[in-house]
Amino acid sequence: MEKNFLNKKIVIFIIALIGLCTTVKLAAIYYDANFNPYALPSFCSVNDFIDCDGIARTTESQFFGVPLAYWGMLFYFFVIILLFADKLKNIVIFKFLEVFKNPMDYIAILGVFSFAISMLLLGLSLVEIKKLCVLCAFTYILNLLIGLFAIDYKNGGLVKAFKQSVEDFKDAVKKKVYLIALVVVALIASGFLSYTSATNVFAPQIKRMKQRKELIEMLNMKATDYAVSGNILGDKDAPIKVYVYTDYNCPFCGAFDAMFHKAAAELKGFEVIHKHLPLDTECNKFLRQPLHEGSCLMARYAMAAQTQGKFWEIDTKFFDSHPATEAEILDIARELGLDTEKLQKEANSDETKAALEQEIKEAYAQNINGTPAMKLGEKVVIGIRPYEELKQMLEEAGAKKRK
Repeated sequence: MEKNFLNKKIVIFIIALIGLCTTVKLAAIYYDANFNPYALPSFCSVNDFIDCDGIARTTESQFFGVPLAYWGMLFYFFVIILLFADKLKNIVIFKFLEVFKNPMDYIAILGVFSFAISMLLLGLSLVEIKKLCVLCAFTYILNLLIGLFAIDYKNGGLVKAFKQSVEDFKDAVKKKVYLIALVVVALIASGFLSYTSATNVFAPQIKRMKQRKELIEMLNMKATDYAVSGNILGDKDAPIKVYVYTDYNCPFCGAFDAMFHKAAAELKGFEVIHKHLPLDTECNKFLRQPLHEGSCLMARYAMAAQTQGKFWEIDTKFFDSHPATEAEILDIARELGLDTEKLQKEANSDETKAALEQEIKEAYAQNINGTPAMKLGEKVVIGIRPYEELKQMLEEAGAKKRK
């Protein structure tokens, strides 16, 4: 009997050790897939279906912000600890293991429970993700084997193991020291999982998903939702200056513009200084081919509107309406109550054209050659960013929340 029990422990130890090594490899694959842009594909990324790397990049490859591979390592490590509980409990730091009176029962329950979860993950992988991770599937088999070998079939089987585990747990929490320890561990675990879920420090794919969703929402937002009047966006003469470079025919610049309007409504202590960077060969001599035709014309009209104190009104209208001709621009100007004759004359003057070319030169001199872009202090950011990231940059620079 003792020999059979010893053999059973040896087999489970070997299986758990193999599982631990496998999950360590899965953790390495997860890291390379999500944090190492220079990593080569792993050996188990064979095609579009058998693709461990592809699954590692999905939002389903983590639970509470912690990669499933890490949960697997914890499971196999705990199984190995339980196998040697009778010896380890004599060591001071492992004295708590004395509460596990029937280790093989816990291992049986954990093995079967882990296999049940594994089957859910396999179904999710095949149906939702439509990919298979062969290493993951291998651990699913190991989980089942651990459960099957640990069950004592002659003495009540799995039912007895469950009942015994419950009884042992009740006996353990009757002791005040272990009850307190359980509460402390539960609080620490809850705090840690709350942190990983909130920050996604181990799950960048969740961050990317949230950012894509936020970006889509911002792209659907019109600048008029948070539009301001006049030439000032933010607080006049604020110590923090944000230089924003846009093109009125840039598909992302309207959303970028809306973000700053929204930020100005929520934060104080900064001012947005608008700079024009039309990607239009009419005024932008740095371009080799035309991109956004008509952008130079709108930029000049926006500059002219500034002299009449209505820059941000016309800026917002340009992004929302995308006028294609000068006649359409003048219709917008009339709608805003601008002196169109004066506006047209100023927009087409040599002085305005020279001022626009100077802004473009200054942008390229700072290596700003695309839109949308911003300069905050010495930091230059080219391309659209999620709103929360932009807001965080402003707060780090010293902007404060409005009351």
